[in-house]
Amino acid sequence: MSDDGFLSGLTARQLLAGYEKGDFSPVDATRAALERIEAVQPLVNAFVRVDPESALAQAEASAERWRAKEPQGLLDGVPVTVKDLILQRGTPTLRGSRTVRADGPWDEDAPSVARLRENGAVFVGKTTSPEFGWKGVTDSPLHGVTRNPYDLSRTSGGSSGGSAAAVALGAGPLSVGTDGGGSVRIPASFCGIFGLKPTYGRIPLYPSSPFGTLAHAGPMTRDAADAALMLDVLSGADWRDWSQLAPAQSVSGALEEGVRGLRVAYSPTFGGQVEVQPAVASAVRGAVQRLAELGARVEEADPDITDPVEAFHTLWFSGAARVVQPLGAEQRELLDPGLREVVEEGERMSALDYLAAVDARMALGRRLGRFHETYDLLVTPTMPLTAFEAGVEAPEGARGRRWTGWTPFTYPFNLTQQPAATVPCGVDENGLPIGVQLVAARHADVLVMRAAHALYESGAARIPAPSGNLAPFGG
Repeated sequence: MSDDGFLSGLTARQLLAGYEKGDFSPVDATRAALERIEAVQPLVNAFVRVDPESALAQAEASAERWRAKEPQGLLDGVPVTVKDLILQRGTPTLRGSRTVRADGPWDEDAPSVARLRENGAVFVGKTTSPEFGWKGVTDSPLHGVTRNPYDLSRTSGGSSGGSAAAVALGAGPLSVGTDGGGSVRIPASFCGIFGLKPTYGRIPLYPSSPFGTLAHAGPMTRDAADAALMLDVLSGADWRDWSQLAPAQSVSGALEEGVRGLRVAYSPTFGGQVEVQPAVASAVRGAVQRLAELGARVEEADPDITDPVEAFHTLWFSGAARVVQPLGAEQRELLDPGLREVVEEGERMSALDYLAAVDARMALGRRLGRFHETYDLLVTPTMPLTAFEAGVEAPEGARGRRWTGWTPFTYPFNLTQQPAATVPCGVDENGLPIGVQLVAARHADVLVMRAAHALYESGAARIPAPSGNLAPFGG
């Protein structure tokens, strides 16, 4: 058996290689993940539910399969976590809300969880989300505030903040998040990990999100190679999602093709529309330079994006109203006050308002489609700032009270359904992670993943680990 701190620092691919060689077992890796959870949970609050007995039983079954040299699927024995918006059989999915009853029945897996289960993954815990995933930070009336591994006074981002913190801290190398306006990419950027929002429909969803076709499921991992492996698993067909895409080529098999010859547009501020912190701008520029050194044809160019926040708000707020529509007045009093506010706005919107937002969305999609006739990839900062104070929806000085006031680089690509990933590319003067965002045309997920993998392989994505009591992997 290897040192548990060492095991907590391994990627899924490294764990699988160790299982195959017999260097350690899924039981060892699962124990290491559970020990990390026990150590960091009181400080960071990334988990809503952990079941060590079930996780170790799954790991024992996996270890038996490896001993028999008959692993089950692509992720046999790898510890994974699941955001608490996603159904997992036998485990309550409370969605950060005091209005959801814990008694279930919880007898169904979401498609992503079903695919992980079929491939032998070991489920170690459910991770925190804001109530119904409604905002870009992670705190809820039910579970409280999730904090940033790099600075406990800061937010982890959201809405997949628990997943991002868990991966950053070694509590399993893989997590499934959801992204309706940046909810995978925001916390991945703030916590220094990799996060992907694939093309809409690439990963089947069930139940359908009340936020409609803005919502994507996506992998959150330590590097792009793990995310590619996970995407190959999560993309498996599921009849419950009528909007799923047809099976695509394996992303893992294309990673080594690199970026040479790719046409890359670098847009540092969306044509002057976004104010970006100097440290963020510098780190992202460095990542873009690395792509050029690796053979990409880079030029500074801005997509034809006029901030679509009003259209996004119409779709998002009306979706929030739909989420809570079944609730009575007493239950609504239990909701996050900010959620109640956006629900009230959503309830005032008409069908014509909604359809006008759909029109604006489709026009934006056409403009981005035309842009990608010229450029294979668009590169921007993931976030214009690093992690701010925990427990607030927006930092001081943001463009508005809502979370969309500080996420201008993320939500446009939920409107257009394009694949978009964040890769760590540095830290600011306070040691807080910075992310670079890679975007491609719809269905061109493999281009995003090739570029992300190239940044990892070149060392451009290497940043310091969290320090102090939260230092993972015995650091």
